[in-house]
Amino acid sequence: MRSVSERGSFDPAMGEREFRFTRRDFRQIALMLHADAGISLGEMKAPLVYARLVKRLRRLGLQSFRQYCDLVASRNGGKERREMMEALTTNVTRFLREPHHFDHLRERVLPPLLERARRGAPIRFWSAGCATGEEPYSIALTILSLMPDAARYDIKVLATDINGDVVEHGRRGVFTATALAPLSREMRAHWFVSRRMSDGGKLWRASDDLRKLVSFRRLNLMDDWPMRRAYQAIFCRNVVIYFADSVREAIWTRMSTLLEPGACLYIGHSERITGLDSRFQLEGPTTYRLGATPALAKPAAPHSTERR
Repeated sequence: MRSVSERGSFDPAMGEREFRFTRRDFRQIALMLHADAGISLGEMKAPLVYARLVKRLRRLGLQSFRQYCDLVASRNGGKERREMMEALTTNVTRFLREPHHFDHLRERVLPPLLERARRGAPIRFWSAGCATGEEPYSIALTILSLMPDAARYDIKVLATDINGDVVEHGRRGVFTATALAPLSREMRAHWFVSRRMSDGGKLWRASDDLRKLVSFRRLNLMDDWPMRRAYQAIFCRNVVIYFADSVREAIWTRMSTLLEPGACLYIGHSERITGLDSRFQLEGPTTYRLGATPALAKPAAPHSTERR
């Protein structure tokens, strides 16, 4: 994109647009997004910001991005500021995305954990940045592939996202056939129930046993975290990629305090953990294990009797 005038609209990359959108507007939106969600936006993201927010301006009957910025920065703009944040956060996901993580989970992590579960121990996983639910349901499906009766035990996958709309989508657990394409026919038939739509198409709903394993909550990683139990694995993939380095490292550090020794942290394919070498050991592609090896790891005592 060519240079941007401080007073004029983004041009020519932004072109003649419906709403005036200046560098000042972009900077104010970027600062608010960074303060609220830890996400850093460079000016090359200006077209994306325009495209994501133009619908909000139309709905609100505003005439310019300056009016929109004044609204979301005002004392009464809290609800719209949250709408802005949710519009600007990306929710790209699919079932069994980056399958090597689920192979590792199934082969290296789950067998001893499921034995602990059969003896009555609570087992917890966290999908941070769960989007519409494909990732946490993929974790649950991997568990069920080894333990079909897992819903009878104290096993839970916590699924959180900053966007309340996608959290609700995941909670409903309804997907199209296209979304389920990465799953085997047997997995789809066993753990999803189909229903015919009026247009002749099909939707698939997660079965009761699959849904029992996953709990959905809205959570901003920049806020306080209510979790008190120790986790045996955390998936935080392609979530902090746009965070500043200091914020990203702070997230990894906070997650390390929730993981029991020997637990795993799975991150995105373009992400790397730095500055915590003494805590995490690289075990596979974008797969890190905390502290002790599986043979030496001992269950961490839960900080609370609260079940999550």
